[in-house]
Amino acid sequence: METIRAWAAAAAGKPLAPMSIERREPGPRDVVLEILFCGVCHSDIHQARDEWSGGLFPMVPGHEIVGRVAGLGGQTTKFKVGDLAGVGCLVDSCRACAPCGDGLEQFCKKGPAFTYNGTEMDRKTPTYGGYSTRMVVDERYALRIPAGLDPAAAAPLLCAGITTYSPLKQFDCQKGDEVGVVGLGGLGHMAVKLAASMGAEVTMLSTSKAKEADARRLGASGFAITRDENTFDKLAGRFDLIIDTISAPHDYDKYLGLLQVRGTMVVVGAPTEPSKVDAFSLILGSRRLAGSMIGGIAETQEMLDHCAKHGIVSDVEIIPIQKINEAYERVLRSDVRYRFVIDIASLRS
Repeated sequence: METIRAWAAAAAGKPLAPMSIERREPGPRDVVLEILFCGVCHSDIHQARDEWSGGLFPMVPGHEIVGRVAGLGGQTTKFKVGDLAGVGCLVDSCRACAPCGDGLEQFCKKGPAFTYNGTEMDRKTPTYGGYSTRMVVDERYALRIPAGLDPAAAAPLLCAGITTYSPLKQFDCQKGDEVGVVGLGGLGHMAVKLAASMGAEVTMLSTSKAKEADARRLGASGFAITRDENTFDKLAGRFDLIIDTISAPHDYDKYLGLLQVRGTMVVVGAPTEPSKVDAFSLILGSRRLAGSMIGGIAETQEMLDHCAKHGIVSDVEIIPIQKINEAYERVLRSDVRYRFVIDIASLRS
């Protein structure tokens, strides 16, 4: 075992603080990653504060990880020392069930090993995330970071990127499609960029007029204020696909009314309270309300390659680890454009 530096929540709701953790010795198929950057996801806050319950403490958050390969097991074939590699939300799965066989490791029937706030597949060894200097991961669950992507700005692609890319691909976003994106934040700004790169006509649906210029810069061709009730009349029946990124409670029925016949609204934000849906919002127009959660390893690599081809990265603000607690509060105030990324060099100093 190797002892390394990290920042962790010692208990639910406690501020993050320095601590030491242990990483396992690399096995024959493992990659040793010197972490360079780690994105700050809103789910880090939910879990560090145990807002979804079931938290395992001490907890080292972080599942938007980019680093440099520093060591390899003797049977690895995917990387060489010095390569840039990434780790997203998963570090293992059973590899034998139907979802794993279909490249849907995130839905592993035995339960995947999440990058943090979970355990390895032995169900005993805790997993610790990217707010740390080093990690060891099986090469099958590490991603190649394509040349040309800025490593800091690429880090959020490992969660925010795949979370929005996957539903666009699942529901067949095509050139010329009308796509609505609800909420311009860490997820929403990636949804705009990715849908636009697929040739869609993207409309940002936001509560804030102040975000219009940014939405258009990111690729939106339309913008509408959802605080204005007339918006829901003007845009009724407009969209083929809506990506809903909002994590606060809101009225799904209003947005379902914006869909064309047989259109789909995909929920990727996770409100803390249940949302009611009127059955007639779905029945009238044969509309669909769906959910989507990240993507499998192959799809995540596909997303990274797509981003490299189209020059897409996240808009980021780089911070030292010492400002992580302040960053959490700023995320809750929507005071970031659009993703914090930790420079892990600050943890080594």
